Amino acid sequence: MSSKANDDIQLTMRSIIQRIATGPELSKDISMEEARIGTQAILDGAVDPVQAGIFFIALRMKRETDDEMRGTLEAVRAATNQAVADVDEVLDIADPYDGYNRCLPAAPFLPVVLAECGVHAVNHGLDAVGPKFGVTARHVLAASGVPVDLTPAEAAARLSDPAIGWSYVDQRQFAPKLHDLVGLRQTIVKRQVLTTVEVMARPIHGRAKTHLVTGYVHKPYPRIYALLARHAGFDSALLVRGVEGGVVPSLRQTGVCFNYQHFAEEQSFDIDPAAIGIEQNVRAVPLPDDLPTTSRPGDDIAVAVDVQATAEAAAKAGAAALEGARGPTYDSLVFSGALILWHLGREATLHAAADRVRATLDSGAAVHRLR
Repeated sequence: MSSKANDDIQLTMRSIIQRIATGPELSKDISMEEARIGTQAILDGAVDPVQAGIFFIALRMKRETDDEMRGTLEAVRAATNQAVADVDEVLDIADPYDGYNRCLPAAPFLPVVLAECGVHAVNHGLDAVGPKFGVTARHVLAASGVPVDLTPAEAAARLSDPAIGWSYVDQRQFAPKLHDLVGLRQTIVKRQVLTTVEVMARPIHGRAKTHLVTGYVHKPYPRIYALLARHAGFDSALLVRGVEGGVVPSLRQTGVCFNYQHFAEEQSFDIDPAAIGIEQNVRAVPLPDDLPTTSRPGDDIAVAVDVQATAEAAAKAGAAALEGARGPTYDSLVFSGALILWHLGREATLHAAADRVRATLDSGAAVHRLR
């Protein structure tokens, strides 16, 4: 970077911080382009870490605008290594990057089931990030013997392979500059805009269409995620109010989801596990009683779990469900898989979609795609 370009970035960042970090009443919004420039400079390492932290904290404290989130997303996507799979349509599954700490995650096995149903799915994530630092898809899939350090091109090739049909790609591979900010984000402690936009990086595309499935907890987020998904170029999106913000809804309560098709406005719809034959007395796959415990000094937010032991327990439960073993993991795959098949138009009703997922699990046919 030339001396003049560096000076310009420093002046721009100084101007941005002066406006966004002026207290709850006087802080000013910045434009989409300024948000892009500021985020890009941080990704490029051209900004002092203290200023980078102030940038993200100040945006959060004043509440990010739609344009600020779009600008941040543009910078993240510009720093993303992308690949096009040799299939017409790809389903992008974005489960919580900070993982799970109150239940065993079942979603890492969703792409395996969907591949057997003819849907080419990719999930993505990373090893550990706040605020939860929980058990992630990477941990569970690694414990299952699945390669988790593929480049986007290698992941796209697995996804395109008829014998496999799905893949995982890690943020360290598809967005290394973004992954390099994990330490900074840990120092910031609180959630910031990168947590919202990173799941929209869209590292692997379909030749014709790419669809998004992600989860949320808080009510403002469906509108925000739909806005960002359209901006990122997802042809459709399914937004699930899931346990721990994941893509699997509660197994014992009615809930609400949102979706859009063909870049249109999002619509809400109600879901009921009992309506598709799911009768559970637990919300999600419970943590085994015999899991070893751990501690995280100074952390009053996250519930500490032994990540490796929990990942191994989730891997065991997932493999059993793929072989037809009934239980909460099986029902989690049925519920979320049915929602996805219905959303994509592969089945006319949720009930028919659930029957199709059950038939796939009961046959055990998907296991070979995992191993």
